[in-house]
Amino acid sequence: MPRYEFRCRTCGDTFELTRPMAESSAPASCPAGHDDTVKLLSAVAVGGSSTAAPAQGAGGGGGGGGCCGGGCCG
Repeated sequence: MPRYEFRCRTCGDTFELTRPMAESSAPASCPAGHDDTVKLLSAVAVGGSSTAAPAQGAGGGGGGGGCCGGGCCG
């Protein structure tokens, strides 16, 4: 289940809630009981093992990459 980060506009506290995606936009009260909160935009951390091949950089040959899929790069 995803975790969402919120900030209380009243006391400035930042807190996280674990809730279903269907409830991601539902209002949240801060731990101090204030209702004036805002959901923060958070970076997503993905764990696990890496088994895929590394991505090629722009201009690395093999087609793709670069600008617009390599179509405009020399």
